[in-house]
Amino acid sequence: MKKEYLLLDKVEGSIIELSNLHDVSFDEVVKISSADNSRQMIGQVIKIDDDKATVQVFGESLGISTKNMKVEFEAKPFTLPMSKEILGRVFDGLGRPIDKGTDIYSDTFLNVNGRPINPVARLYPRNFIQTGISSIDGLMTLIRGQKLPIFSGSGLPHNKLAAQIVRQAKISSKGQDNFAIVFAAIGVKHDEANYFIEQFKSAGVSEKVVMYINYADDPIMERLIVPKCALTAAEYLAFEKNMHVLVIMSDLTSYGEALREVSSSREEVPSRKGYPGHLYSDLAMLYERAGMIRGLEGSVTLIPILTMPNDDITHPIPDLTGYITEGQIVLSRELNASGVY
Repeated sequence: MKKEYLLLDKVEGSIIELSNLHDVSFDEVVKISSADNSRQMIGQVIKIDDDKATVQVFGESLGISTKNMKVEFEAKPFTLPMSKEILGRVFDGLGRPIDKGTDIYSDTFLNVNGRPINPVARLYPRNFIQTGISSIDGLMTLIRGQKLPIFSGSGLPHNKLAAQIVRQAKISSKGQDNFAIVFAAIGVKHDEANYFIEQFKSAGVSEKVVMYINYADDPIMERLIVPKCALTAAEYLAFEKNMHVLVIMSDLTSYGEALREVSSSREEVPSRKGYPGHLYSDLAMLYERAGMIRGLEGSVTLIPILTMPNDDITHPIPDLTGYITEGQIVLSRELNASGVY
């Protein structure tokens, strides 16, 4: 039986706290609505302490008070409906269509937190994905099932490189119909998102691309969920539909900064440069969802793009990423200044 709670203990930014709860689970989805039902939001349980819970709200929390909202726990994790109809579609950070298309109707709902891959069941990556960029294909070959990040800096053409990879990437000709791309834009400006959409349309590859876009003016909490939505779609296409999926995420630095802001709201003890101590495990939970599984034909290959503040490769986000991934592509400001792409 679902219970509705009418009194909050505390509201601080996008974080709300409640007490006197019963049978609440970690990562459980929460429905938050105003007293007159004119406004509805969703959230997620991020902390449980005895009969108290801390809920992270995905959406604009302005106007929420301790007495004007109703909270209902859904008794399920955050899930997305999945079908092959997601190909060619554009979704927001919470997996809702923003391309004027219909909702996705399916009997298959997948937990965005994913399922851990048994290390013993992993296949060793061997076959490569051709990007059509000689410096990558010849020197830093992108292997199916691998995670190969691109380290960039402010003003460097990482968006141009990402769009080119999406336009040109392919596997062996006989499996080309079985190839798809999932693109996650995290905290991007509207003109950047439109650039990607137009690039994919002009290259005629839109029908094999699934896009999840979190705009810079969207609630910052959505940035924590959009990479998980993208990876959930990739896992579905790869391990349920036996497709080879390339996932491109830009920009993971926005994800890390959102994580830092949430950690600060939760009054956690900060680590290096104010980032939470669990930044490494959070990044690993994303990166390690790439791979190939024995007995299944599909694969998930991951290219996370992250900008290094002040071109500092020792910054916590690129530094920790380097420990998890298999090599890195680093864009050079000197080559870019010389006109070399």
